[in-house]
Amino acid sequence: MVAKIKTGRSILGAINYNEHKVRLGKAELILAQGYLKEPLDLSFSDKVNRLTDLTKRNERTQVNALHVSLNFAVSERLDKWTLQQIADEYMEGLGFGMQPYLVYQHYDAGHPHLHLVSTNIKPDGERISFHLLANKASEQSRKQVELNYGLVKAEDQGKAQHNIKSLSLEQVAYGKSETKQAITNVVSEVLRTYKFTSIPEFNAVLNAFNVTADRGSKESRMYEKNGLVYWALDGKGSKIGVPIKASSIYGKPTLKTLEGRFALNEVLRKSFKEQIKHTIDNLLSKPFGKTEFQLKLKEQNIEAIFRHSEDGRLYGVTFVDHSAKAVFNGSDLGKSYSANSLSQIFAQSTESTKPGQSADPSGIYHFPDNTGITGNNNFNSGGAFLEALYQDEKQDMAAISRLQQRKRKKKRRGHSL
Repeated sequence: MVAKIKTGRSILGAINYNEHKVRLGKAELILAQGYLKEPLDLSFSDKVNRLTDLTKRNERTQVNALHVSLNFAVSERLDKWTLQQIADEYMEGLGFGMQPYLVYQHYDAGHPHLHLVSTNIKPDGERISFHLLANKASEQSRKQVELNYGLVKAEDQGKAQHNIKSLSLEQVAYGKSETKQAITNVVSEVLRTYKFTSIPEFNAVLNAFNVTADRGSKESRMYEKNGLVYWALDGKGSKIGVPIKASSIYGKPTLKTLEGRFALNEVLRKSFKEQIKHTIDNLLSKPFGKTEFQLKLKEQNIEAIFRHSEDGRLYGVTFVDHSAKAVFNGSDLGKSYSANSLSQIFAQSTESTKPGQSADPSGIYHFPDNTGITGNNNFNSGGAFLEALYQDEKQDMAAISRLQQRKRKKKRRGHSL
């Protein structure tokens, strides 16, 4: 059993996340410990107020929300009563046995898992410390539960633990679902599972789900103040609707929060670097053109996103490994994986288009739908997607291209005289 703990400042946000899944038919409230009503009889207000009433008894404590996920092996099909007992015993070992808490069973992934929501504020106003909660109390409780119920141990799952299927990610459909909640679901899951080290790398994943993180133009007040908002995107990759402030989203994925993740992700993704390089090397040993190269990588669940200047020159490439949940710029992998090196390799091979593929004049490959990426992902490497992703960089390259064109025109006029 794998236990993952998240603490925060919003009881409402944690409950909202789970209740959204319930409304979609992808989750069910199976236990409401410490409540006066049965789960089916609880209103949304009942669920929230029971916990927020406790937080009001200690307003000095800002981080007062506990959100835990308990993940079981794919082979473990546990009945509802057993899951309720496991939740109770785990929370008891965690030191939250006397606290009210909600237990949701989720059905939106390939493995059985629970989400538990509670608060660390006791009825007398004292707080339960979150310090070392994940590393000490949770580990001890998790191991005891595994022993009591004969569960697959987290240590024995090895790579299977890493490969636990993510929560189902769905594209934001503007106008068809509550925008803020839909954006929150995508941002929270991408932030939790993918290892990226910059805003453009973060957007390399977000854009595929019709979401983008935006700092504003470099001349804007928002950019100057290190602000960040999230937009929904339409089918063409254009911003639509009203932007959502990062600070108003559950978990507060602000620029400061993301920058803290960048340093951590730099370390976490290192173990996957040689793996993706090996995959790329195997393909580059054969005479593949750019389109074929992208398609072959796609078969390995790796997205190659190429960036071109207005005159068609390849100047950047980003690799997104959806199995390892790791994002790398080509230059981060090494000089031989940079856009310049790849351009030289592709130039030696004749570009071809296979049935079911389509290439536009810029050489960007458009993948057909349902090409096998884990979950409900539908990644599109189309021009609109890249336009939103690398807008600043593309503008710089366009400016350089225009400057070069003007110089060539002046030179020709000089010769004509």
